Amino acid sequence: MLSSISNLISGQSGINSAQLVNDLVNATRQPREAQINQKQQLNSARISALASASSSLNTFSDALSAILDGKRFLGDLVSSNGGIATASFIDGKTPSGLPVTMEVKQLASEQRLLSRNFTTSADAVGTGTLTLATSKGSFDITIDDSNNSLTGLRDAINNAETGVTARIMTDNRGTRLVLEGTKGADQGYTISATAGGLEDFAYADGATTGLTKLSGATDSIVVVNGVELINSGNQIENAIEGVRLNLLAAKPGEEITISSDKPKATTRDLVTEFIDAFNTLKRGLNSATAPGVDGEAGGPLAGNSAIRDMAARLGRMSSTMLSTDGPFRTLADIGVRTERDGTLTLDSATFDKAMATDAGAVASMLDPLKPDANNRGIAGVLEDVKTALQDKNSPLTLAKARFEAVSKQLTEMREKLNSDIERYQTSLQQTFSNMDRQLAVLKQTQQYVEQQTKIWNGNYD
Repeated sequence: MLSSISNLISGQSGINSAQLVNDLVNATRQPREAQINQKQQLNSARISALASASSSLNTFSDALSAILDGKRFLGDLVSSNGGIATASFIDGKTPSGLPVTMEVKQLASEQRLLSRNFTTSADAVGTGTLTLATSKGSFDITIDDSNNSLTGLRDAINNAETGVTARIMTDNRGTRLVLEGTKGADQGYTISATAGGLEDFAYADGATTGLTKLSGATDSIVVVNGVELINSGNQIENAIEGVRLNLLAAKPGEEITISSDKPKATTRDLVTEFIDAFNTLKRGLNSATAPGVDGEAGGPLAGNSAIRDMAARLGRMSSTMLSTDGPFRTLADIGVRTERDGTLTLDSATFDKAMATDAGAVASMLDPLKPDANNRGIAGVLEDVKTALQDKNSPLTLAKARFEAVSKQLTEMREKLNSDIERYQTSLQQTFSNMDRQLAVLKQTQQYVEQQTKIWNGNYD
């Protein structure tokens, strides 16, 4: 017995207190940490899957809005001579009345004036006051010793915000001031100067001194299908319904044609694109909500009510009313069917029959040129679904908040575990430290007993 105690006290037992503390700490930490890790992995997977589903819905909606612009069946606008004029759609308006013939008799222009040559832009121009009279009123431009230069005059005119812009241009002949007004016949202007040197910058129609006139202020003049139209600019939106004309060159006597080419897509293309995009989204939801089978793990959102709600709303799209007018009201009316897995397919026979009955009505139901509450089209119905799902009280929004709350709780649990383990480790270290001190005392006692035993036995070595 004494021998075993002696071995323990003398350290011959092989006990490593530091390793023992580490083993005890790990044995306590690992089960709790594994449980937290498992919960965090599952919750992270759910958050990721929910975010992916939400993002996929937005992507689907945005893509659908891009292909459903109300003009899929109109084609692009075409000008027979793009050097004279080009045409583009006006957002929110439906082009009509195409094709048209058009003649550009005159472009709108601004009044431009040019000064005489100066050596540099720092040259003095004189002092006094220039009065610039425009359609906005009269403006006094004061030049004194602080700004007596071509640069100073330019800045003073621009700072006055008269509607006339001043620039300095330099070439091999010298430096000049160029003034430019606004397009339109009513945007001409005059400049008068007080005596004192600024007379070089005066201008009046018919004057032979002062600034030189490069061009006058004019309106654009076009003839559309025989009707003359006068406008103050070269971008015209009132000549053809739903069409913006951009005038580039005047060619009196030369007629051009503005028309639309063949449509960008057929109605079948549109329905097929919609079904393909919808099915990509739906298959992703199906994967995320797949139940576990034969011991295999299911999707991260299996049984989740938020995704069930999303899937249910999307699943009703084929039967949702897109239009209250015409012979076709829903996708099902033109052959779009919902399969057992929630994906969509097209019954070609039903679709072809609908197209033969009234192709225009089918196109209008799917992609109305002027969407409203009674004619929402596919994009409008999907937008309603997205809005409902993103409402602050929707199952989807509440599920996001719930998963985020769980994530926060698990983070707090991990922090508490770390704190608990740290205290436990400190306690163990203190306990073993106390044992070491007690062992040291026992060792001293052992040495004393051994010494006394030798004395009792007459062994004085």
